[in-house]
Amino acid sequence: MEKDYIDINCDVGEGVGNEESLFPFISSCNIACGGHAGDEETMKRIVLLAKKEKVKIGAHPAYPDKENFGRVSLAIPSETLKSTILEQISKLMLILDGQGLELHHIKAHGALYNDIAKDETLASIFLDAVENFKESTFIFVPYRSVLEKEALKRGFKIMVEAFGDRNYNRDLSLASRSTPNALIQEPREVLEHMTNMVKNNKVVTVQGTTENMEAETFCIHGDTPTALQILVYLSKELPNKQIYLKK
Repeated sequence: MEKDYIDINCDVGEGVGNEESLFPFISSCNIACGGHAGDEETMKRIVLLAKKEKVKIGAHPAYPDKENFGRVSLAIPSETLKSTILEQISKLMLILDGQGLELHHIKAHGALYNDIAKDETLASIFLDAVENFKESTFIFVPYRSVLEKEALKRGFKIMVEAFGDRNYNRDLSLASRSTPNALIQEPREVLEHMTNMVKNNKVVTVQGTTENMEAETFCIHGDTPTALQILVYLSKELPNKQIYLKK
């Protein structure tokens, strides 16, 4: 069986405080930088932990909406959106610069992630905001999304992302968190879900269809209740599937 090497990323700095437990089992992290969660103290703590554990660091900007944890779409002026995205990333960059570290990637959070995946105007605003990072930093993008298409057209470096602990709709959008089967919490189900995507480039949707899916990096949300159990289980079982973590 052919060996596959993948990146596993976690959204962190969102108030759960479990990063120290999770980091030995992941290769990338996405640090909340003030939009939906996170503050300077939290960011610095996680940056130091990532440095120690040799975990690649990403910025995780969101709509400026802590009340709704960035999970509600906001209709705000384009310049305001652009400036808040850049401001959030800049806060993290100040800490990284102080530690002599580089920003590996940028991944939008929540409703912003979903909106720029399908809305060409919003995708362009997002890419305008991160234009200065084009040469040095990857943008995490969903497979076959508007964001992927626009980022490639404009010469950005990208990594295609899929979700190990979330179910998909037929159109490859994520199943709404308001539905009971949106989140996959059983470690064995996550393993099966991810193995199908890595080995077969396929995903079974909540509608029961099988769709094409390709990805280089897979997210396990840090605030998924069973995140640690999932990651420990994956660390043991993925090598049996000839799938290895790319540190």
